[in-house]
Amino acid sequence: MPLSPDQLAEIEAARANPRPTLRAVSEGMEAHLYTAHPVLDHGFVRVIDYMGDDSAIVQAARVSYGAGTKHVSNDEGLIRYLMRHWHSTPFEMCEVKFHVKLPVFVARQWIRHRTANVNEYSARYSILDREFYIPEPSQLAAQSTVNNQGRGEVLSGPEAARVLELLKSDAARSYDHYEAMLSQEGQQGLARELARMNLPANIYTQWYWKCDLHNLFHFLRLRADAHAQYEIRVYAETMARLVADWVPLAYRAFEDYRMGGVTLSSKAIDCVRRMLKGETVTQENSGMSKGEWREFEGVLG
Repeated sequence: MPLSPDQLAEIEAARANPRPTLRAVSEGMEAHLYTAHPVLDHGFVRVIDYMGDDSAIVQAARVSYGAGTKHVSNDEGLIRYLMRHWHSTPFEMCEVKFHVKLPVFVARQWIRHRTANVNEYSARYSILDREFYIPEPSQLAAQSTVNNQGRGEVLSGPEAARVLELLKSDAARSYDHYEAMLSQEGQQGLARELARMNLPANIYTQWYWKCDLHNLFHFLRLRADAHAQYEIRVYAETMARLVADWVPLAYRAFEDYRMGGVTLSSKAIDCVRRMLKGETVTQENSGMSKGEWREFEGVLG
């Protein structure tokens, strides 16, 4: 079940008592409030609250930079100027709070982004549900032979079936032992904070994750990228769709300059200038290492 009965009751109560507000409202984000968008097999992302919209970014920029931005004729132009020139503070005026249900191993990767406020479900006080992430067969892949952090060919046939059965049986067995160890009414047992330690990393946890838009864009640039691990990427892609409805002007600028753009070194820019002049530029005369040149060629296509 993506949402518990208590969470559903909380949502219904909030929807039944709408309140007028004088604060800036994003109609796109209002449509998403409280809705649980499913991710993976048992996970979800939902927006709990937000502050600001595209106009809040513009308002903050005009206070910060004053007359220096008056030549920008419209809000979208100003937002694109800010994104293009890496003026980050106006984007920090917008914040969003997500409720996320995710596997523990994804959470441990996610928490490396230390620019958010996080409060996680505590297995010291509460008992975790019997919910585990079991990959779809299309995501059961061997280790990549060229990337120590990536996946290679998808497993098939008996090997895929064997791995899937191991994942399922190990998860079920560990949870059976977890339940057996827990202190129950009327009998001695292990404390929750200790009983949890043999649970696998694919069990689901939940947290509230609050972040400003500047740091959220940084998270999305890394985790919604095609090279990111699938299990965190699908969360980032879901969040990206919500952000696109929340701040459409800022998100279009982000897509253009961050997701679809590249940063070139001074050596790479010099090579581009030489190429435009008709010079033959190779790795040997570029001043770049082999790795840098390979990446540069990848940018040029």
